[in-house]
Amino acid sequence: MSAAPDDETVRLRLDLGYDGTDFAGWATQPGLRTVQGTLEDALTTVLRLGVPARLTVAGRTDAGVHARGQVAHLDVPLTAWRTVPGRSDRPPEEALVSRLAGVLGRDARPRGAGDVVVHRVRVAPPGFDARFSAVWRRYAYRVADAPAARDPLRRRDVLWHGRELDVAAMDVAAQWLRGEHDFAAYCKPREGATTIRTLEELRWERRTDGLVVATVRADAFCHSMVRALVGASLAVGEGRRPVDWPAAVLAARRRDPGVAVVAAHGLTLEEVGYPADEALATRAAQARNVRTLPAR
Repeated sequence: MSAAPDDETVRLRLDLGYDGTDFAGWATQPGLRTVQGTLEDALTTVLRLGVPARLTVAGRTDAGVHARGQVAHLDVPLTAWRTVPGRSDRPPEEALVSRLAGVLGRDARPRGAGDVVVHRVRVAPPGFDARFSAVWRRYAYRVADAPAARDPLRRRDVLWHGRELDVAAMDVAAQWLRGEHDFAAYCKPREGATTIRTLEELRWERRTDGLVVATVRADAFCHSMVRALVGASLAVGEGRRPVDWPAAVLAARRRDPGVAVVAAHGLTLEEVGYPADEALATRAAQARNVRTLPAR
């Protein structure tokens, strides 16, 4: 195999999960433990990079939010990628997953049981961008509204709620929020960022284990959007607000003090969806455009 030019790189896709309890969110912050910072440090060590690794993620999660199906990408020198297996005969993809597990779980008990796990590494297809190529992100928010559903083994990823909820009313209210809207009423504003999103799915159900679960899927989410939508739903479920109230808040396009942003620990990023390989670059280009609502 011939040597690669010094500037030749390969893009890797990483599929990962994490328990967000002890992290100050995904994004790197000085002096704080974050998922991005922890994973980038591990990648820099394992790949023996001369400069710190830099990850691009499908969706930045807030402090305390968990992930089962997070996706990120990383560009690394081809020479570093080829040397990952060392003296073993394992493919680089398998070797990198194994070596990351050792570094990320080094201080865990038992060893290897860290709160960040990279499930899979693969060479990304042409045009892949973990953030901009994604067509949807799916979250779940879990609530225990009765003592029988309060499993102490799930207290880190389930909200314990003190009042029984009318799940049917919550699901009716959710139906009026679906579609493309300006979700400014449910987002923390960020200068220069659009709040227009397409909410493809928002539904509530009571599962057989007694938990009340929201499934929320959209092309993208703005800051605190899911937790604010859940907060409005809980107000309906408790009977404090009518079923049409969340839609009225949405139409007002401004933050309503009656909408509580619920606790982060009940929220989990479950899955990120991407188009077929041949559509990845086109999707990434489209996603970079600033969105506006059509005239009505």
